[in-house]
Amino acid sequence: MSVLRAVRKLAVPSSRILAKHSPLISARARILTPFSAAMTAPRASFSASAHRFGEGTADGALSAKISEELTYEKEEEIVEEPESLKELKNAGIWAIEDVPGNDEITLKRKFGNEHIRLIFSIADLQSGDESLGNLEGEDSASEDATASYPLRCSLTITKPSVSGSLSIDAVCQEGQFVVENVSFYSDSKLATDLTAEADWKRRGLYVGPQFETLDLGLQEEFEKFLQERGINESLALFVPEYAQHKEQKEYVDWLSNVKTFIDA
Repeated sequence: MSVLRAVRKLAVPSSRILAKHSPLISARARILTPFSAAMTAPRASFSASAHRFGEGTADGALSAKISEELTYEKEEEIVEEPESLKELKNAGIWAIEDVPGNDEITLKRKFGNEHIRLIFSIADLQSGDESLGNLEGEDSASEDATASYPLRCSLTITKPSVSGSLSIDAVCQEGQFVVENVSFYSDSKLATDLTAEADWKRRGLYVGPQFETLDLGLQEEFEKFLQERGINESLALFVPEYAQHKEQKEYVDWLSNVKTFIDA
Protein backbone atom coordinates (compact mmCIF):
# COMPACT_ATOMS: atom_id res chain seq x y z
CA MET A 1 0.00 0.00 0.00
CA SER A 2 1.49 3.31 -1.01
CA VAL A 3 2.28 6.00 1.52
CA LEU A 4 0.38 8.38 -0.76
CA ARG A 5 -2.76 6.27 -1.02
CA ALA A 6 -4.87 8.14 1.53
CA VAL A 7 -4.01 11.75 0.78
CA ARG A 8 -3.23 12.36 -2.87
CA LYS A 9 -5.28 14.84 -4.91
CA LEU A 10 -4.67 16.47 -8.31
CA ALA A 11 -6.52 18.98 -10.44
CA VAL A 12 -5.97 18.45 -14.15
CA PRO A 13 -6.48 21.69 -16.11
CA SER A 14 -7.42 20.30 -19.49
CA SER A 15 -10.26 21.47 -21.67
CA ARG A 16 -11.89 18.15 -20.79
CA ILE A 17 -12.24 19.24 -17.17
CA LEU A 18 -12.82 22.94 -17.67
CA ALA A 19 -15.21 22.66 -20.60
CA LYS A 20 -16.95 19.44 -19.70
CA HIS A 21 -16.31 18.50 -16.07
CA SER A 22 -18.37 20.99 -14.11
CA PRO A 23 -19.33 19.89 -10.56
CA LEU A 24 -22.85 19.14 -11.83
CA ILE A 25 -22.22 17.58 -15.25
CA SER A 26 -18.93 15.88 -16.09
CA ALA A 27 -17.89 14.01 -19.20
CA ARG A 28 -17.43 10.89 -17.14
CA ALA A 29 -20.76 11.40 -15.39
CA ARG A 30 -22.50 11.69 -18.75
CA ILE A 31 -21.22 8.23 -19.61
CA LEU A 32 -23.13 6.90 -16.61
CA THR A 33 -26.32 8.88 -17.27
CA PRO A 34 -28.15 6.12 -19.16
CA PHE A 35 -27.43 3.73 -16.30
CA SER A 36 -28.59 6.23 -13.68
CA ALA A 37 -31.81 6.83 -15.60
CA ALA A 38 -32.37 3.11 -15.86
CA MET A 39 -32.10 2.79 -12.09
CA THR A 40 -34.98 5.23 -11.60
CA ALA A 41 -37.19 3.75 -14.31
CA PRO A 42 -39.73 1.00 -13.52
CA ARG A 43 -38.04 -2.35 -13.46
CA ALA A 44 -39.14 -5.07 -15.86
CA SER A 45 -39.69 -8.49 -14.38
CA PHE A 46 -37.20 -11.22 -15.13
CA SER A 47 -38.23 -13.70 -17.80
CA ALA A 48 -36.83 -16.56 -19.80
CA SER A 49 -36.48 -14.24 -22.78
CA ALA A 50 -33.99 -11.93 -21.04
CA HIS A 51 -30.80 -11.18 -23.00
CA ARG A 52 -27.68 -13.11 -22.15
CA PHE A 53 -24.83 -11.34 -20.34
CA GLY A 54 -22.87 -9.19 -22.81
CA GLU A 55 -25.95 -8.65 -24.97
CA GLY A 56 -27.90 -6.16 -22.92
CA THR A 57 -30.13 -3.64 -24.63
CA ALA A 58 -28.10 -0.76 -23.15
CA ASP A 59 -24.76 -2.02 -24.47
CA GLY A 60 -24.99 -0.32 -27.85
CA ALA A 61 -25.92 3.07 -26.44
CA LEU A 62 -23.16 2.90 -23.84
CA SER A 63 -20.58 1.86 -26.43
CA ALA A 64 -21.65 4.70 -28.73
CA LYS A 65 -21.37 7.22 -25.90
CA ILE A 66 -17.90 5.99 -25.01
CA SER A 67 -16.91 6.26 -28.69
CA GLU A 68 -18.11 9.85 -28.69
CA GLU A 69 -16.04 10.59 -25.61
CA LEU A 70 -13.00 8.84 -27.09
CA THR A 71 -13.22 10.92 -30.24
CA TYR A 72 -13.26 14.11 -28.20
CA GLU A 73 -10.51 13.01 -25.82
CA LYS A 74 -8.15 11.87 -28.56
CA GLU A 75 -8.37 15.36 -30.04
CA GLU A 76 -7.26 16.69 -26.66
CA GLU A 77 -4.74 13.95 -25.93
CA ILE A 78 -1.13 14.98 -25.56
CA VAL A 79 0.46 12.65 -28.11
CA GLU A 80 4.05 13.69 -27.71
CA GLU A 81 6.06 13.79 -24.50
CA PRO A 82 5.91 17.11 -22.64
CA GLU A 83 8.92 19.31 -23.29
CA SER A 84 9.74 19.21 -19.58
CA LEU A 85 10.02 15.40 -19.75
CA LYS A 86 12.47 15.64 -22.64
CA GLU A 87 14.51 18.13 -20.64
CA LEU A 88 14.42 15.87 -17.58
CA LYS A 89 15.69 12.89 -19.59
CA ASN A 90 18.35 14.93 -21.37
CA ALA A 91 19.69 16.23 -18.06
CA GLY A 92 20.38 12.64 -17.02
CA ILE A 93 19.88 13.38 -13.33
CA TRP A 94 16.47 11.89 -12.60
CA ALA A 95 15.24 8.52 -13.86
CA ILE A 96 11.47 8.25 -14.25
CA GLU A 97 9.41 5.13 -13.66
CA ASP A 98 5.92 5.29 -15.12
CA VAL A 99 4.06 1.99 -15.44
CA PRO A 100 1.03 2.16 -17.77
CA GLY A 101 -2.14 1.58 -15.78
CA ASN A 102 -0.60 2.67 -12.47
CA ASP A 103 -1.59 5.98 -10.90
CA GLU A 104 1.77 6.70 -9.32
CA ILE A 105 4.96 8.03 -10.91
CA THR A 106 8.39 7.54 -9.36
CA LEU A 107 11.49 9.69 -9.86
CA LYS A 108 14.87 8.36 -8.72
CA ARG A 109 18.39 9.72 -8.60
CA LYS A 110 21.72 9.34 -6.82
CA PHE A 111 23.42 12.14 -4.94
CA GLY A 112 26.82 11.18 -3.57
CA ASN A 113 26.21 8.07 -1.47
CA GLU A 114 22.47 8.78 -1.25
CA HIS A 115 19.59 7.16 -3.09
CA ILE A 116 16.69 9.59 -3.52
CA ARG A 117 13.15 8.62 -4.50
CA LEU A 118 10.21 10.93 -5.14
CA ILE A 119 6.68 9.55 -5.64
CA PHE A 120 3.60 11.47 -6.76
CA SER A 121 0.17 10.37 -7.97
CA ILE A 122 -2.64 11.31 -10.37
CA ALA A 123 -5.42 9.60 -8.41
CA ASP A 124 -8.63 10.96 -6.93
CA LEU A 125 -9.42 13.63 -9.50
CA GLN A 126 -13.05 14.20 -8.55
CA SER A 127 -12.29 16.78 -5.88
CA GLY A 128 -9.97 18.49 -8.33
CA ASP A 129 -12.78 18.72 -10.87
CA GLU A 130 -15.07 20.36 -8.33
CA SER A 131 -12.43 22.85 -7.27
CA LEU A 132 -12.14 23.98 -10.89
CA GLY A 133 -15.86 24.42 -11.39
CA ASN A 134 -15.63 28.22 -11.41
CA LEU A 135 -12.80 28.29 -13.95
CA GLU A 136 -14.74 27.10 -16.98
CA GLY A 137 -13.69 28.65 -20.28
CA GLU A 138 -10.68 30.46 -18.86
CA ASP A 139 -7.48 29.18 -20.44
CA SER A 140 -5.25 31.38 -18.31
CA ALA A 141 -7.01 30.18 -15.18
CA SER A 142 -6.45 26.63 -16.40
CA GLU A 143 -2.70 27.17 -16.53
CA ASP A 144 -2.73 28.73 -13.06
CA ALA A 145 -4.72 25.79 -11.72
CA THR A 146 -2.03 23.36 -12.83
CA ALA A 147 0.58 25.11 -10.76
CA SER A 148 -1.58 26.06 -7.79
CA TYR A 149 -3.51 22.88 -7.05
CA PRO A 150 -1.61 20.92 -4.37
CA LEU A 151 -0.09 17.60 -5.40
CA ARG A 152 1.22 15.47 -2.55
CA CYS A 153 4.68 13.95 -2.85
CA SER A 154 6.58 11.41 -0.81
CA LEU A 155 10.37 11.73 -0.72
CA THR A 156 12.79 9.20 0.77
CA ILE A 157 16.56 9.46 1.14
CA THR A 158 18.60 6.38 1.99
CA LYS A 159 22.30 5.56 2.31
CA PRO A 160 23.38 1.97 1.59
CA SER A 161 26.10 2.10 4.23
CA VAL A 162 23.83 3.52 6.93
CA SER A 163 20.84 1.94 8.63
CA GLY A 164 17.95 4.36 8.55
CA SER A 165 16.19 6.67 6.16
CA LEU A 166 14.72 10.14 5.92
CA SER A 167 11.10 10.29 4.78
CA ILE A 168 9.75 13.69 3.79
CA ASP A 169 6.12 14.54 3.10
CA ALA A 170 5.71 17.59 0.88
CA VAL A 171 3.17 19.35 -1.30
CA CYS A 172 4.09 20.45 -4.79
CA GLN A 173 2.25 23.72 -5.40
CA GLU A 174 2.80 26.97 -7.30
CA GLY A 175 6.21 25.93 -8.56
CA GLN A 176 7.65 24.92 -5.22
CA PHE A 177 7.80 22.07 -2.73
CA VAL A 178 6.26 22.89 0.64
CA VAL A 179 7.57 20.50 3.29
CA GLU A 180 5.02 19.27 5.83
CA ASN A 181 7.16 17.01 7.97
CA VAL A 182 10.49 15.17 8.04
CA SER A 183 10.51 11.69 9.56
CA PHE A 184 13.40 9.40 10.41
CA TYR A 185 13.04 5.62 10.35
CA SER A 186 15.78 3.51 11.90
CA ASP A 187 14.86 0.74 9.44
CA SER A 188 15.26 2.07 5.91
CA LYS A 189 12.96 -0.63 4.48
CA LEU A 190 10.19 0.72 6.68
CA ALA A 191 10.44 4.05 4.88
CA THR A 192 10.80 2.74 1.35
CA ASP A 193 8.61 -0.38 1.18
CA LEU A 194 5.25 0.23 -0.49
CA THR A 195 3.46 -2.70 1.11
CA ALA A 196 0.47 -3.06 3.41
CA GLU A 197 2.75 -4.59 6.04
CA ALA A 198 5.14 -1.64 5.98
CA ASP A 199 2.22 0.80 6.04
CA TRP A 200 0.87 -0.97 9.14
CA LYS A 201 4.25 -0.85 10.89
CA ARG A 202 4.58 2.88 10.21
CA ARG A 203 1.36 3.59 12.08
CA GLY A 204 1.90 4.76 15.61
CA LEU A 205 5.54 5.74 15.04
CA TYR A 206 6.70 9.26 15.83
CA VAL A 207 6.94 11.06 12.47
CA GLY A 208 8.59 14.23 13.70
CA PRO A 209 7.10 17.67 14.33
CA GLN A 210 5.13 19.67 11.80
CA PHE A 211 7.76 21.33 9.65
CA GLU A 212 6.27 24.80 10.07
CA THR A 213 6.72 24.58 13.85
CA LEU A 214 10.49 24.17 13.58
CA ASP A 215 12.86 27.03 14.21
CA LEU A 216 12.96 29.23 11.10
CA GLY A 217 16.70 28.80 10.78
CA LEU A 218 16.30 25.02 10.88
CA GLN A 219 13.58 25.19 8.24
CA GLU A 220 15.84 27.22 5.96
CA GLU A 221 18.71 24.73 6.31
CA PHE A 222 16.40 21.82 5.50
CA GLU A 223 15.19 23.68 2.40
CA LYS A 224 18.79 24.27 1.28
CA PHE A 225 19.47 20.58 1.89
CA LEU A 226 16.64 19.63 -0.47
CA GLN A 227 17.47 22.27 -3.08
CA GLU A 228 21.00 20.90 -3.34
CA ARG A 229 19.55 17.47 -4.09
CA GLY A 230 17.40 18.73 -6.96
CA ILE A 231 14.13 19.13 -5.06
CA ASN A 232 13.79 22.58 -6.53
CA GLU A 233 11.60 24.89 -8.59
CA SER A 234 12.27 23.22 -11.95
CA LEU A 235 11.22 19.84 -10.54
CA ALA A 236 8.16 21.42 -8.92
CA LEU A 237 7.12 22.72 -12.34
CA PHE A 238 7.74 19.36 -14.01
CA VAL A 239 5.64 17.28 -11.57
CA PRO A 240 2.18 18.76 -12.30
CA GLU A 241 2.86 19.03 -16.04
CA TYR A 242 3.79 15.38 -16.28
CA ALA A 243 0.88 14.37 -14.03
CA GLN A 244 -1.49 16.09 -16.44
CA HIS A 245 0.11 14.31 -19.40
CA LYS A 246 -0.17 10.90 -17.72
CA GLU A 247 -3.74 11.43 -16.54
CA GLN A 248 -4.89 12.21 -20.06
CA LYS A 249 -3.22 9.08 -21.44
CA GLU A 250 -4.63 6.88 -18.66
CA TYR A 251 -8.14 8.25 -19.17
CA VAL A 252 -8.07 7.56 -22.91
CA ASP A 253 -6.74 4.04 -22.24
CA TRP A 254 -9.49 3.49 -19.68
CA LEU A 255 -12.17 4.52 -22.15
CA SER A 256 -10.71 2.23 -24.82
CA ASN A 257 -10.48 -0.74 -22.47
CA VAL A 258 -14.05 -0.28 -21.20
CA LYS A 259 -15.38 0.01 -24.74
CA THR A 260 -13.53 -3.13 -25.82
CA PHE A 261 -15.00 -5.02 -22.89
CA ILE A 262 -18.55 -3.75 -23.54
CA ASP A 263 -18.31 -4.65 -27.23
CA ALA A 264 -16.94 -8.17 -26.66
